[in-house]
Amino acid sequence: MPILCKIYRGDFIESIHVAYAVVVNEKGDVVFASGDPEYITCARSVLKPFQAAATVKSGATKAVGFIEEELALMCASHNGEEIHVKTAKSMLGKLELTVESYECGTHSPYHKGTRDSLLAQGKEWTALHNNCSGKHAGMLCLARHLEGDITGYTRREHPVQEHIFNYLQSITGLKRIPHSIDGCSAPTPFLSLKTVAGLFQKLVSGNDPTLDKLFTAMTNHPYIIAGEKRFDTTFNEVMSGRAVTKVGGEAIRGIGIKIDSEKTWGIALKVLDGTQRAVPVVALTILNHLNLLHDEEKDQLDGFAVEKLYNHRMIHIGNITAEVEP
Repeated sequence: MPILCKIYRGDFIESIHVAYAVVVNEKGDVVFASGDPEYITCARSVLKPFQAAATVKSGATKAVGFIEEELALMCASHNGEEIHVKTAKSMLGKLELTVESYECGTHSPYHKGTRDSLLAQGKEWTALHNNCSGKHAGMLCLARHLEGDITGYTRREHPVQEHIFNYLQSITGLKRIPHSIDGCSAPTPFLSLKTVAGLFQKLVSGNDPTLDKLFTAMTNHPYIIAGEKRFDTTFNEVMSGRAVTKVGGEAIRGIGIKIDSEKTWGIALKVLDGTQRAVPVVALTILNHLNLLHDEEKDQLDGFAVEKLYNHRMIHIGNITAEVEP
């Protein structure tokens, strides 16, 4: 049965979001499933750590001297705050490129304070504020390393994307990976939830030097991964290197967690209607259902287990809850 995320207005259910979740162990076996483990969905930004891994494994980031914070930004879906923009600028500087080299497009910063500040100063946001600017700096880094034309690096047939997809095939064992175009214009794979869960198990396992380098970067720099008031930042900070999470568009999320010194599990979840508001609640519901959080971690993350809803006068009018159906 799927997980039902219920939106209450007062004591009454107003809406329900349906979610699937899959958990795999270090052998790749499914240890828990709510919904279909083989459900195919677009991986979106959940794949950023693994797209980044293709670049790191090539030696491209080492060649230009990317530091740990810059590796973290390659995995980020960030708020566009000052620290994110500054880090992206540093990456472009090391590549001797400018913001004009980006093919990710421009959108307003997710961070309201940054957005309001830019508007007040009469400044326009740029591709540096795009939540994918770190991922694209990584792709430009790979393009430079391959000594090819950086123009068109987001096209599926470009050597950058060929390299990334070859890497994804090698770590998933898939012979063919269907794809479409992401919001940032790069190709985005369609994968089963079981495959996504398996990737996050590998990310947290410590058995792959490349993935371990990115896991360390993400857990050491949780603010760079997302930013202020974001679940990814809070979760990665609270878990203190025991687990890592990454969100993607249309309500997909991956989690890798160390159960003990030998056991590591990967988790993938998808809210079927793409509603992001349900994702943190569903994530905590799965973790609590499987008793995967230590008491201190549970206490610090408890605010995400039930989300309180307020109207425009800040009157508490309801809650978002989730439960695993029997």
